[in-house]
Amino acid sequence: MATKKRPKLAVWKFASCDGCQLSLLDCEDELLAVAREIEVAYFPEGFREVIKGPYDISLVEGSITTAHDAERIHKVRRMSKTVIAIGACATSGGIQALRNFKDVKEFARYVYPRPEYISTLSKSTPLSDHINVDYELRGCPISKVQLIETVSAFLNSRKPNVPSHSVCMECKRKGNICVMVAKGIPCLGPVTHAGCDALCPTYNRGCYACFGPKESPNTGSLSRWLGERSGMKDKDIMRSFRGINAYAEPFRKESEAHE
Repeated sequence: MATKKRPKLAVWKFASCDGCQLSLLDCEDELLAVAREIEVAYFPEGFREVIKGPYDISLVEGSITTAHDAERIHKVRRMSKTVIAIGACATSGGIQALRNFKDVKEFARYVYPRPEYISTLSKSTPLSDHINVDYELRGCPISKVQLIETVSAFLNSRKPNVPSHSVCMECKRKGNICVMVAKGIPCLGPVTHAGCDALCPTYNRGCYACFGPKESPNTGSLSRWLGERSGMKDKDIMRSFRGINAYAEPFRKESEAHE
């Protein structure tokens, strides 16, 4: 009887810190179980062996920041049956998308002694601005539990069981006292996608939206609350939304409204 052919998995890196790829390696025992079902064909961060495509699933980390990367991401799309964007950089442009609100050439003049050698696009953009993305997995870094669930879902032709509710729901499940209501600490939990297990509020810190906006976030209502109840000025509200996921559309529009 012929052995069933395992699907090929590829992991690609663009402009990023490698944190989401490390989350994959951090899966340890879970990764070994998944590896029995798939063939890790291309993953320079974790394996030396390179198996040529096409690939059944491509996990792509990082934003598009150069003309070379804008061309390369189309090559990844052409050789991949399914493309999954992993992490804040790939889904919203990442922290480097802060350049999108200013002139990147001005930044280059401050940072580099010979800025004329720097070749870069004017904006840092998510994968979806360039190609069709089959699924987006949020986080900085991503949740390894959500990653394994997502890969498993696509291997079994089903929809990933990844929650779309806010961090507030995670706080309630853990029995956390709301840091915003009880202590007046500014928190983006009400508009932020779940996935971190309410890490920051659990330690009495406000959420800073590392998992990006949840579905249909009411950012305007939260901004009014922050202004009226917490006494935050417009510039502080703007900065609150300009973090790791600054260029995600709901956060971008809300920050611009307070600029």
